[in-house]
Amino acid sequence: MADEAETPAARVAEISRKTAETDISLRIDLDGSGKSEIATGVPFFDHMLTLFAKHGLFDLTVDAKGDVEVDYHHTVEDVGIVLGQAIKEALGDKAGIKRYGFFILPMDECLARCALDLSNRPLFVYKVEAVSLMVRDFNILLVREFFQAFANAVGANLHLALEYGSEPHHIAEALFKCFARALDAATQVDPRLGGALPSTKEML
Repeated sequence: MADEAETPAARVAEISRKTAETDISLRIDLDGSGKSEIATGVPFFDHMLTLFAKHGLFDLTVDAKGDVEVDYHHTVEDVGIVLGQAIKEALGDKAGIKRYGFFILPMDECLARCALDLSNRPLFVYKVEAVSLMVRDFNILLVREFFQAFANAVGANLHLALEYGSEPHHIAEALFKCFARALDAATQVDPRLGGALPSTKEML
């Protein structure tokens, strides 16, 4: 009798994190279809996370309660931490993943670039300049805080840059979309690796 094909292990993680400032529960499936249920108390941030799930083809659930009456900073940063922790857990030992991801994405007048390496060596480079910062009551400077927290928590070498663009909503959207596409590429399994780690060090 022929051996049946082995079913790949589900790459899913659920993380909860509670501090004096935020209470966050998050679930991610790296091999999803882009479905999401997002509730952070920050409408524009919900929109960005929904775009991230859709364009990365991740199934993502986020329930976050934070001190948004003070500022959005704690909620945005802490969701970045929890998302990074969840993806790190879902990747497990990273056997067979492509590891690197890169994407250039146009969004109307904006062009954004993302390159990342799931190296377990956190480093974040952010080259984004915007004349206007506000989308209603959301300051897009918080986008940097989200990605910095994510890079530290997941252990990624993450580079984000705005090649050009001016409208703050478009800038944030371009960054989240190109990040999603790059992360999708990096987390995919390459069958040619045969389950090996993509590193001459044989560890990530």
